[in-house]
Amino acid sequence: MGNRPHTMSRMGDVLAGFHAVWEFDTDSVLIRFERGIRRPKLFQALGERRIPYEALSSVEVTEGRRGTVVLHAMPRHGADPLMEAANGQLKEDADPYRLVLPADRETLAEYYADELRTVLGPDAKEPADRHLVAAPEPPLHFKAYDGKASFDGHAVAFRWFWTGASSAKWKCGDQTFPVGELAGVEWRSPEILNGYLRLLERGAREPETGEADQDPAAVVFGLGYGPVHESLPFAASVLQAVRAAEPEETPEGAPVRHRTGETRRDPADIADRIRHLGELHGAGLLTDDEFSTKKAELLAEL
Repeated sequence: MGNRPHTMSRMGDVLAGFHAVWEFDTDSVLIRFERGIRRPKLFQALGERRIPYEALSSVEVTEGRRGTVVLHAMPRHGADPLMEAANGQLKEDADPYRLVLPADRETLAEYYADELRTVLGPDAKEPADRHLVAAPEPPLHFKAYDGKASFDGHAVAFRWFWTGASSAKWKCGDQTFPVGELAGVEWRSPEILNGYLRLLERGAREPETGEADQDPAAVVFGLGYGPVHESLPFAASVLQAVRAAEPEETPEGAPVRHRTGETRRDPADIADRIRHLGELHGAGLLTDDEFSTKKAELLAEL
């Protein structure tokens, strides 16, 4: 091929599969996901994604199920925050890099696989040193079993539900984590037992390994709470922001402190929280001093 630039020879071509349409450009492929009842909810949440060819490591065509073939483009490690956050936990049918086609289009699939292979970059087999695919844009939020997680592009906030949060989380109070104080995100699929989303804090002495329901830097999933199509795009968006943020200087070995939110709360919500604190105090889960301190903090938010 010499030193000529690698580009798709047929810019503007469109390849339609069962759940998505791939539109080929000179330097990238735009994947548009189809909407519909039988479409994976993750695809519907993503809408569309532009994948630069330099983000791909390899392409293959394989036999699918029930008379189909699959054109599968594999991203480079570290190139896509969504796949980095998923860490191999997505089910095959929810892989956004798989285009499922009727078996009689196998020759066409092979043609486009060959075309894509010609535009893979020289570092295709190497991990990417930065994200090359854009994550879903904030603001994003979802309901976990024990709280509501929100991300505005600058900070992640966890607001605990009195019906689901552990007493350990209630003692710590609602949490806010600026992205500059985070080192990463750990996502355990809600389709796996004990799923959760945990924030990894920059400067912490060692990674948190305890139960997520006791960790104020984590929210736990449950039946109907934190589904893949909500929590994974959230995790990817946070991860991308963390990678892009410049680390804040902290004393060596000193953990980053959690920061509670500064926005004023609904008085009715404050009353519910104080009532719940009273229940924890009455059950012996909070000392007199802990109860008085947390009550004063809540009242100060009015």
